Amino acid sequence: MEVEMTRRRYDNCSTEFGLWLRDQPEIDSSLGFVATNIDYVWLNYETRKWMLIEEKRYARRMTYAQRGAFKTVDVIAKSDENYMGFHFLMFERTSPEDGWTILDDNFLIDRQDLIEFLRFEKPEEWYIGIRL
Repeated sequence: MEVEMTRRRYDNCSTEFGLWLRDQPEIDSSLGFVATNIDYVWLNYETRKWMLIEEKRYARRMTYAQRGAFKTVDVIAKSDENYMGFHFLMFERTSPEDGWTILDDNFLIDRQDLIEFLRFEKPEEWYIGIRL
């Protein structure tokens, strides 16, 4: 079986350190090392409610490695009563303005739904989060 090596980025959008990480053979993904980032830590500093959001454009999905890493963070974050879940936003193109938006692989939402969700105004079941 051929072991997958660390993938190059699909785009050139990274920091110098992010690019450097991917070029180090001593910490290659074939050795079990994975780097991923959480796109947004969304917080209302007045209510102290917060959530984590991963965004994908052009109907892309999270990778297996991302799901595993995010699950670890999500489990730890659930100890905070103000934590409102780990959420996945998938855009048909680049944003709610140029195509459909899907929240948590579950809800097809419009711009107004997204605003209300980000304001923590949706029903409680909207904040369960994606099943990782």
